[in-house]
Amino acid sequence: MAKYVDGFVIAIPVKNLPIYQKMAKDAARVWKKYGALEYFECVGEDLSPKMGGMKILKFPQMVKAKKGETVVFSFVVYKSRAHRDAVNGKVMKDPFMAKYEDKPMPFDMSRMAYGGFKTIVDL
Repeated sequence: MAKYVDGFVIAIPVKNLPIYQKMAKDAARVWKKYGALEYFECVGEDLSPKMGGMKILKFPQMVKAKKGETVVFSFVVYKSRAHRDAVNGKVMKDPFMAKYEDKPMPFDMSRMAYGGFKTIVDL
């Protein structure tokens, strides 16, 4: 059966990475508690790759990264879209989420890209 993936890309001030990493570790535990198969948070390392002369949109451009910011690419793996919807429904009711409701995020939410993806290749 094809898996389902939620993907996120954000620009984050480098100085906020430790705060974000702690928040992400806590989030991973919550998502996994409710059934997410895998949870990844990845910080940019090679954000200007050479693509053999191809013109591409790079992640920093996509999220309008500013000086002093880097890019975080995150994804959560589920069994299916229905499984994702069920897991996320439980996560949203978890006390962990209320903890962050009225607090500022360590990144600019208006420059976050997010979407759900049905896998078409899974080797």
